[in-house]
Amino acid sequence: MSYDCRKMAAVQWRSQERRYEAEQQRWHPEVLPVEFGDYHPLKPITVTDTKSRRGARKGSTSSSSSSSSSAAPDPLSSMLDGTDPLSMFAAASASETASLPHSASTGDLGRKRREKEEEAVGADFEPWSAKRGEILTRFTTTEKLSINLFMGSDQGKGPSPGSSAVSEKVRTRLEELDDLEEGSQRELLNLSQQDYANRIEELNQSLKEAWASDQKVKALKIVIQCSKLLSDTSVIQFYPSKFVLITDILDTFGRLVYERIWTMCSDPRPLTDSFTAEDVNDTAKETCLNWFFKIASIRELIPRLYVEAAILKCNRFLNKSGIQETLPRLTAMIRGIGDPLVAAYARAYLCRVGMEVAPHLKDSLNRNFFDLLGTFRQIHGDSVQNQLVLQRVEIPEYLTLYSPAINWILQCIAYRAPEPLLTEMMERCKKLGNNALLLNSVMWAFRAEFVAARATDFIGMIKDCDEAGFPKHLLFGSLGRSLACADPPEAERLPILNEAWKVVTKVRGPQDYINCAEIWVEFTCRHFTKREVNTVLADIIKHMTPDRAFEDAYPQLQSVIRKILTYFHDFSVLFSMERFLPFLDMFQKDSVRVEVCRSIMEVFIKHQQEPTRDPVILNAMLHICKTMHDSVNALTLEDEKRSLALLINGFIRMVSFGRDFEQQLSFCVESRATFCNLEPVLVQLIHTVNQLAMETRRVMRGSHSRKTAAFVRACAAYSFITIPSLSSIFCRLSLYLLSGQVALANQCLSQADAFLKAAVSVLPEVPRSISVEGKLRSSESFLLDFINNFLSTLLVVPDHPEHGVLYLVRGLLNMVQDYTWEDNGDAKVRVYISALPLLAAMSQETYLYSIPRVDSNETLYGGDPKFLSEINKLCETLIGQVLDHLKTLGREEPSTRRQGSLSFSLFGVLLAHGDLRNNKLNQLAVNLWNLSHKHGYCDTRTSVRTLESIRHQAQQPDMAHISDMVQRLALQSRT
Repeated sequence: MSYDCRKMAAVQWRSQERRYEAEQQRWHPEVLPVEFGDYHPLKPITVTDTKSRRGARKGSTSSSSSSSSSAAPDPLSSMLDGTDPLSMFAAASASETASLPHSASTGDLGRKRREKEEEAVGADFEPWSAKRGEILTRFTTTEKLSINLFMGSDQGKGPSPGSSAVSEKVRTRLEELDDLEEGSQRELLNLSQQDYANRIEELNQSLKEAWASDQKVKALKIVIQCSKLLSDTSVIQFYPSKFVLITDILDTFGRLVYERIWTMCSDPRPLTDSFTAEDVNDTAKETCLNWFFKIASIRELIPRLYVEAAILKCNRFLNKSGIQETLPRLTAMIRGIGDPLVAAYARAYLCRVGMEVAPHLKDSLNRNFFDLLGTFRQIHGDSVQNQLVLQRVEIPEYLTLYSPAINWILQCIAYRAPEPLLTEMMERCKKLGNNALLLNSVMWAFRAEFVAARATDFIGMIKDCDEAGFPKHLLFGSLGRSLACADPPEAERLPILNEAWKVVTKVRGPQDYINCAEIWVEFTCRHFTKREVNTVLADIIKHMTPDRAFEDAYPQLQSVIRKILTYFHDFSVLFSMERFLPFLDMFQKDSVRVEVCRSIMEVFIKHQQEPTRDPVILNAMLHICKTMHDSVNALTLEDEKRSLALLINGFIRMVSFGRDFEQQLSFCVESRATFCNLEPVLVQLIHTVNQLAMETRRVMRGSHSRKTAAFVRACAAYSFITIPSLSSIFCRLSLYLLSGQVALANQCLSQADAFLKAAVSVLPEVPRSISVEGKLRSSESFLLDFINNFLSTLLVVPDHPEHGVLYLVRGLLNMVQDYTWEDNGDAKVRVYISALPLLAAMSQETYLYSIPRVDSNETLYGGDPKFLSEINKLCETLIGQVLDHLKTLGREEPSTRRQGSLSFSLFGVLLAHGDLRNNKLNQLAVNLWNLSHKHGYCDTRTSVRTLESIRHQAQQPDMAHISDMVQRLALQSRT
């Protein structure tokens, strides 16, 4: 159907004459002063529910509310008598736990006890669990490992049904232990490191299963067997990781034993956390003693020591001083271990258990440490040296194996220790000839503030250390970690950096060099200027470029970048460093390079407060953004593209050349060529150019000169060229419309005309369904929103002299007619209804809104009768189409609801925009009202309010026809 309207419709349309200013004054709500008094909308209100009394009538309720300003009510605590639902459930759970049998609540009790024990040393104490992952990652091996698995069977081991004597039971269990020690094992050889860890985990699970099935002796056998593995140093590089894996099993065993005895003490009531030995019943004490006797019967020293240490806490059940007496004995037992590495880790485990159960017993910690110092001379003995030769391990590598154990022991000693203790430790290091291993651990364990205050002293001690045993760059690395957390005296900072860098720069191995240099970068950034940081970067480039050594050090190099970005937020300073961009060039692996660029962009967007035009910043950031953009390919995920586009858009928004608008446009042109593969960036550039055109209009106060007029046309041309490259059709539509509005505001009529025609030409391409958040949805609602927005813009768009009256409106309606809408839908008719208010507004002498310095059709036609006749014909044709559709819907019972809705919509348009003094139009409005209420689907509240509005309108002068019509409008309900 073509909208030339040669044929008149049955309805004669005439638009209502509107006086917008008078209407605005009439309908504008009166502003009344508000006396707040005690009321304020943000004042907290407390609501108290009063439950009905028993004597109240059935079905009656009573409530009272009071206002209080004491405290803001918690939305969770304002119900249920001040208790939120989660707390109610927790309270109910607690009461149920108290009423359950003791065995059922054992797990909860054990968990609560463990939480309380962890609090004994405070949150400032780094737990062993935090070090576990680092040790497993650091101490690895490619050598093949072996393990002994327990292969014993429990068949025939249990006592006979008739045997109930205690002596028989004890004898049977001792035989089972002997069976383990006599070789009921199988050795697995040639295991990889991962296989070894898996086998240990299998043993851990076997321990739990044996315990759950009440096979306590089998569980003890597994623990003994695992403890024996700690005496094996055949693959010495792996020993720290082995220690971590096996002590996990020991910890599990110790916890199971303690919780079992605790459960036995919980009858008739659970023990408190502060229980004493007098609170423990005889059965529990006997069981506890039985465990200690079993462990005492283990023949070998190492498993006996470790297993007893694992259940050290159980001494609490026997006597008050049990732990205090046992710790010195176990400490003395460790002196019987010949291998210094094995002894060091045994002491570390004993200190760990001691800190968990009795952190106040510092004497035992100190004694373990002093014994450890006495074993250092064994390191250079023949037995250790022969073992290292056999395994081809160098002394420096061997000494690093001690670090976790010594660091842990010193951490326990240094925890909340007074400052003089550090001085004492430094003196002991000197007495040992500045033992580098010990000195390294002291710097690791003690508080950073203590170390930083004595940084110069530590440097002197490091200089005096023997280079052969423990490399000095590792010592400087440990010192650098402390100085990164605490500041040394200001006068000493430059000498410290000079002394440290003299050692760091002489490190030959690239990996060792970067590990140490990366630590000292933070100290440099923290206390010095870009000059010193630039020097450090130059030195890193010098060391890491030969043989492409940087390829193996990407994590450390990334850490250097992160530390620099932490302290340098002024990007003009950052990019003025000569070596910063060459440093970035070392990231030649695509994924790493993009990650580094991303981190730089995130910091830039976060900390760049003001827009910039600094050429140094712009060139560098364009290079970084181009690196991110060029990483996009066909396999890049949409989320990744979106993330990169957000960062690049953040940069584009921070670029401003002030009043140099041409330079800003040139930047956008360059950016369009650079970032052509990221659609969100192109969208941002179009918005930036449109904003630039509007800023030009603001500066010129709407009156363009020849130069600025040419400039805004160039902006329009930029958008017109860029929009077609976008794949999202709704994005194109909205940008065509927005750019057309901008062009219209800048008096670029031909450009605005081109944008709007382009939008109309794109409309037929809109698919019937689109993907929204991964789900297919109908596109009709989006299309209707766009068309309504488009129609509101057409009011101020003047007709083109060569294309006839209302050519854009006709073109849009022709597109709507030809578009393939959804079957059984009303979208097309709703567009027709939406077009009627536009056409009615176009027939007014003065339009509702206009654009300064742009002559709309009100000026071009000046109320010309031919123009008004064309509008009326078009309106009559649209109404005819709507009425035909309503008749079609009336033929089908399921469509009556849609018919009522459309009828009410058309009634509202006639009421607001039609001249109802015309009897036919008046009667049509009444018929539409009745049709919308015929089947009772119309919302009653809306209908009532509409009638009230019509009655109010009927009271105005010259509204007699409305008064007559309202008498014929009746509310009907569905029967």
